[in-house]
Amino acid sequence: MDKNAMKKMAAERSVAYVEDNMVLGLGTGSTVVYMVEALAKRVKAENLHLTCVCTSIRTADQAKSLGIPVKALNEVDHIDLTIDGADEVDANFQGIKGGGAAHLFEKLVATTSTRNIWIVDEAKVVDTIGRFPLPVEVIPFGSQQVYNRFVKEGLHPEFRTTADGHRVLTDSKNEIIDLHLEKITHPHLLAAWLSEQVGVVEHGLFLDLVNEVVVGSPEGVKILKAR
Repeated sequence: MDKNAMKKMAAERSVAYVEDNMVLGLGTGSTVVYMVEALAKRVKAENLHLTCVCTSIRTADQAKSLGIPVKALNEVDHIDLTIDGADEVDANFQGIKGGGAAHLFEKLVATTSTRNIWIVDEAKVVDTIGRFPLPVEVIPFGSQQVYNRFVKEGLHPEFRTTADGHRVLTDSKNEIIDLHLEKITHPHLLAAWLSEQVGVVEHGLFLDLVNEVVVGSPEGVKILKAR
């Protein structure tokens, strides 16, 4: 089965979790695009009353274009549920996010949310996270020094760049350094170390956050429950 078909399958299944009058977090990424489309159809068909908080400018633009009401995170006092994608999730429900350079906003929304659901195709479910490069958002001032520190620690860093060679900037105008680690055996230790580094704004390790993972596969949708 085509990967996009599996993404769409998971995305469409996830909107069944949405209830009327929810404050809903909307993630970022290719799978979330399908989810927002499916959500808009439910909103229109069932006249749902939702308040949505988006994790990126592009998700907010899509939601608004489809008639979904959007508020800023500072304008709500809670989020009932956030539906987002993930770049990897392991057997212990630890994940990597940030392939779309939105993990700072995604983590702010996720940690404000009562429940978190991730929507993925089956290729994103792995035994051990780390094959997907770990994104680290850093401020531009002194970013080369942060990069050099990562080199000394053997973390195989690489600045994320656009096709024309410019450094990718997040919605907060920060840069991304991707760490090519292949395998992360102690994610909590790495997360703590990265959080202590001056110049680091946020990393893409999403640990102990997700409640359920909705997986699209050739055999259909699978629901993995973490807690």
